[in-house]
Amino acid sequence: MADNARARKLADRIQVVVAETLDRRIKDPRLGFVTITDARVTGDLREATVFYTVYGDEEERAASAAALESAKGILRSEVGRQTGVRFTPTLTFVPDALPDNARTIEDLLHKARAKDAEVREVSTGKTYAGEADPYRKPEDEDARDDERGGDNPE
Repeated sequence: MADNARARKLADRIQVVVAETLDRRIKDPRLGFVTITDARVTGDLREATVFYTVYGDEEERAASAAALESAKGILRSEVGRQTGVRFTPTLTFVPDALPDNARTIEDLLHKARAKDAEVREVSTGKTYAGEADPYRKPEDEDARDDERGGDNPE
């Protein structure tokens, strides 16, 4: 078993090697605007998962996934050549869910802003049921002590 620091270093190196190789050596027309976002290596350094995003619609994502699968051999040999490890890890390409999650969060934030604006609009011109600030303040306690005859030694 390799330690986590070594696995993380190897994963970082794999991410860089795969990104550079895709940019310089792979000339597949199906490969769109692919960004390698992360790489993770198992503890035994035998398998590497490479996360990627593709700018474009669902058809371009599917075409880029097919191009990555067909270029897997070239990418693995380049990883083995540049990392110098005894056993070159097998590469698995997984589309990164980060853009979809970010889009969902943006939609939720937009809905929350709309609800806040709606509440703000409804509350315009309204008054509080009690006092505007129902909390006691230190100066209020001093004034009450003075009215009672004062327990205050000052």
